[in-house]
Amino acid sequence: MSLKVAVQMDPLEHIRIQGDTTFLMMLTAQERGHSLFVYTPERMSLEEGKVFARGRSVTVKDIEGDHASFGPWERRDLSEFDVVLLRQDPPFDMAYITSTHFLDVIHPKTLVVNNPTEVRNAPEKLFVTAFPGVQPPTLITSDIEAIYDFRARHGDMVLKPLYGGGGSGVARLLADDPNLDALMDLHRMIGREPVIAQKFIPAVVKGDKRILLVDGEPVGAINRVPDKGQIRSNLAVGGRAEAVEITERDHELCRIIGPELKARGLMFVGIDVIGDYLTEINVTSPTGARALKRFTGIDATEILWNRVEQIRATA
Repeated sequence: MSLKVAVQMDPLEHIRIQGDTTFLMMLTAQERGHSLFVYTPERMSLEEGKVFARGRSVTVKDIEGDHASFGPWERRDLSEFDVVLLRQDPPFDMAYITSTHFLDVIHPKTLVVNNPTEVRNAPEKLFVTAFPGVQPPTLITSDIEAIYDFRARHGDMVLKPLYGGGGSGVARLLADDPNLDALMDLHRMIGREPVIAQKFIPAVVKGDKRILLVDGEPVGAINRVPDKGQIRSNLAVGGRAEAVEITERDHELCRIIGPELKARGLMFVGIDVIGDYLTEINVTSPTGARALKRFTGIDATEILWNRVEQIRATA
């Protein structure tokens, strides 16, 4: 089976391919005989009920700095494709939400991975709250007095933006830290969205586990360990990846959320686990597949394309 695949992502020419899951998805698709077309979300348009994107056909190579050969720019009707990979990075702002509305027009006739309606309905730090008992104590609010009350009850906490990504804006506040008001002022300068206050989990110094799930089933995990003295373990901000096993508690968490992921068409998902707690369900552009393949030999993108091809074969 040869599929026509469009990839909605940040500029392909600027990525670092050795850690990029979207690139591995593209490389795997090409190796399986699928053609690739790439565009950025700001080059989408909706006209007379059709969704177009201005982009380029591309051939990819697993060579850093020489990883993409592009065809000429062209405007394509996205309904002509078999699959669209929705893979631009957060922030999950109104531009991101608008792109999901555009993609709703073509899905599911053109299979969008992940389902754009459910990406829009499952902000990563909000979606996890739908599963009682899996999170550490968590508060989502703009009310500074509620945050002070939360800290009085739970002590050390982590404050982070609701719609951020890649560890951006994440800060630990001790029980007596005097900087809470100043941090809230900074968040208000950035936007009107609430923030997340979450009880600090000491186990974070041992790492933040990223588990990848395909169609609701866990396929493998890596551990992301923060630098000494840091709490942010995201690879984008200096964390290092290492091999790790999926524990029985991890499997339990996956069993809790997996059926809902599958039902919503959230086919490629990365969850974050610290100690015994699930902290985020990442559905926009989850990463970790490159490190998982390097440490374990498991290629989550092969498993994804197996499932995509099964779906397209019965469409």
